[in-house]
Amino acid sequence: MSENSATATDVEVTDLDALEETTHAEVFETTPPRTVRLSLDAGDSVPAHQHPESHVVIYVRTGALELTLGDDVHDLEAGDAIRFDGAQDVSPLAVDDADALVFFAPKAGD
Repeated sequence: MSENSATATDVEVTDLDALEETTHAEVFETTPPRTVRLSLDAGDSVPAHQHPESHVVIYVRTGALELTLGDDVHDLEAGDAIRFDGAQDVSPLAVDDADALVFFAPKAGD
C-alpha cells in the first residue's frame, strides 16, 4: 500500500507508521479536516503558536505530552484526547517520546 492512497473519491487510507521522516507530517493529501501526525522525542517541544481558523483535537497515540494552552497546562498520556479552540496559544512538550494525531476542523461561521 502506498503512503497515501485514495481508494474512492471520499476515502483516503494512510499508513501512519510510514510518516516517520518528519516531526509534522500531513496524514492525508486532501483536506478538510487537516490531519497531522506529530512525533516528538522526549524533551522536544513546539513553540507557542495559534490556529485561529480551527477547532483543534489532539489524540495522543503513544508517550506523554505536556500541552500548554494559554496559561493552563494539561498532562496527556497515550489514549488521551483534548479538544480546544485554536485561537489561543498552544505549545506541546514531549515528556516521553510521543506520537499524536492533530485534527484541525475549520470553524463554520463562528
